[in-house]
Amino acid sequence: MTANDQTAPSSGEVAAAVKRMLIAESRLSMDPAELAGDEPLKGDVLNVSSLGFVGMFVRLEDELDVELPDDLFNGRTFTTVDDMVEVVAAAAGR
Repeated sequence: MTANDQTAPSSGEVAAAVKRMLIAESRLSMDPAELAGDEPLKGDVLNVSSLGFVGMFVRLEDELDVELPDDLFNGRTFTTVDDMVEVVAAAAGR
């Protein structure tokens, strides 16, 4: 599937998938709904390494059946959960 397909994931599905991945990568046990969009990616709750981000993006591509092109990340800084959701949702066409 590509971002142009009618079956592209909804913004809610993208947000839920990103939150699940962040929680798993940070080795936490919590409901994704409890993770605030303004939660820092490197803070008291989440702690994702740069290598962890790479793995997460690969898994997100598989789970959401979208392509996250490398140039999508050029010059971007991911500070919060919402930063990641925004980029993945844009790639998914949502």
